[in-house]
Amino acid sequence: MSNRQTKTDVILIGAGIMSATLGTLLKELVPEWEIKVFEKLENAGEESSNEWNNAGTGHAALCELNYTSEKPDGSIDISKAIQINEQFQHSMQFWSYLVNSKLIHDPQDFIMPLPHMSMVLGKQNVSFLKKRHEAMSKNSLFQGMEFSDDPKKLMEWIPLIIKDRPSNEPIAATKIDSGTDVNFGALTRILFDHLKKKNVDIKYKHSVDNLRRTSDGSWELKIRNINSGSVERQTAKFVFIGGGGGSLHLLQKSGIPEGRNIGGFPVSGIFMVCNNPAVVAQHHAKVYGKAKLGAPPMSVPHLDTRFIDNKKSLLFGPFAGFSPKFLKTGSMFDLVTSVKPNNLVTMLSAGAKNMSLTKYLIEQVMLSKEKRMEELREFIPSAKTEDWELVVAGQRVQVIKDTAAGKGTLQFGTEVISSADGSLAALLGASPGASTAVSVMLELVTKCFPEHVKEWEPKIKEMIPSYGVSLLKHPELIDEIHTSTSRILGLSGKKSLEVSR
Repeated sequence: MSNRQTKTDVILIGAGIMSATLGTLLKELVPEWEIKVFEKLENAGEESSNEWNNAGTGHAALCELNYTSEKPDGSIDISKAIQINEQFQHSMQFWSYLVNSKLIHDPQDFIMPLPHMSMVLGKQNVSFLKKRHEAMSKNSLFQGMEFSDDPKKLMEWIPLIIKDRPSNEPIAATKIDSGTDVNFGALTRILFDHLKKKNVDIKYKHSVDNLRRTSDGSWELKIRNINSGSVERQTAKFVFIGGGGGSLHLLQKSGIPEGRNIGGFPVSGIFMVCNNPAVVAQHHAKVYGKAKLGAPPMSVPHLDTRFIDNKKSLLFGPFAGFSPKFLKTGSMFDLVTSVKPNNLVTMLSAGAKNMSLTKYLIEQVMLSKEKRMEELREFIPSAKTEDWELVVAGQRVQVIKDTAAGKGTLQFGTEVISSADGSLAALLGASPGASTAVSVMLELVTKCFPEHVKEWEPKIKEMIPSYGVSLLKHPELIDEIHTSTSRILGLSGKKSLEVSR
C-alpha cells in the first residue's frame, strides 16, 4: 500500500458532464492550472451522464409542462421556463465556442435538431395548453412555437400518436422546431478526450474514499486504486465533487457546515425502448405530456426520438422505480448510511410530508410490463407489447433540505453546495441537470473564485456572449444567439436524420 502525497490546483471527483464542463471552462480561463480527475468507473460518462441514463432532451423548457404553472386567476406563469431556457442558451453558446475553436470537430456527434412538443388530452388540459402557448409565443425565447387542436394538423406532426385514437377525444399539441436531442454521454467523452490533450491527469478506476481539510485550507483526499488496492493522498486548493448521487456522502465526509441538514432520496427510472424499426420510423419528435397527480416532475411521461450509437431510437417513460442505491453502480446501503444525526429530523420530516410520493413509487415499482404498456397506449393507442422492451435508466437522488417552506423540503432541481471559502463545491440533485451544466458551472466559478471573476470576465463573454445579460430584456441578442448557435452546431437549414445512419 502506497501513501505517496502530491499537490495540485484542482481536483474533480467524477467524470460526468459537470466535471467535463468545469474542467473545460477552467482550462480555457487558466490553462496553467493543474487539474486532476478521479473516476470510479472505467470510462467517462458512464453513470448519470450516459446516453441511456437520461432523456437527452436538451432541456430548454420548450415542451416540459411542469415549468409553466397555472395561477389561481387562470393565467400561466412562464418565469421558470424563461430561466431554464436562458440557462440552456449558455450551453449552446459554449458548445458553439468549442466547435469554432476546433475543440469539438463534429457537433453531430452529440447534438441533433429535433422538434419539441407538448401533448395533452381532455378539454381542461387543452384549454391550459392553449393559454400556455399564448403566453410563451409572445416571448422571443420561444419564437416559432405552434399550437394546434386540429386532428389533420396533429396527424402531420405526430401520426403514431394520433392514428387509431377516438375522433371525439379532445387533444392538442404545441410544436417548436428549434428543439434538440443531446447525447450527453458522447459530449462528456468528447470533452474528456480534449482535457486529456490539455495534460489533465484523468485516472479511471480510482475511488475517493475520504477527504479532510488541511491546516493551510487545502483539501487532502484519500484515493484508492480499485484494481490494485493501493492508496495515495492528493492535496488540492479546490475540489469539485461531481459524483452524481455519490456526491452526498463525500459532502458529508468533508464536514463543511453548508453540508449539514441535507439529505437525499433516490429515485430510479425505467424506459420502454421500441425494437421495431417500422414503428421508430413513424415518430420524429420529443413529445411531453402532463405528470400524473402525485408524480415527481422527473416522471413526466414523454415519447422521445433519440439518436444513440449512430441510429435513431424511440423511448417512452420514465417509469419510476426504487433502489436504495445512490448510483446504478452504488451500494444497497447508500440511503441508510446517508442518514446522519444532523439530517435525521430533515429526512423524517420529508418522509411525513411526502406520503403521496411514497405511495406513487410503490405503485410504480409494482407495475407489470403490461400495466406499463397501458400507460404507453395513452400515447400510442396501437402499441404492441412485443415491440417494446424495458431498460433501466439512471439513479437520481432528490435533494432534501430545510427551507423557508419548512423542514424536509424535497427539491427537484440541481444545487451546488459550496464551502464559505469557496475551496470545495458539491453538485447535488438531478433536473434539468446536464442541459444547464454550463450555467451551473459558471455560477460555481463565480461563487468559488470571486477574486478571479473580473480578470476572467472578458474570456467568459468571449465563450458565452450572453453571460451576465438578461436575454428577456435584449430580444435582439436572442435572435443573434439563435442564428449563430444553430449555424455553428449544424442545427439550421436541415432536418435531423429520419432514418438510421
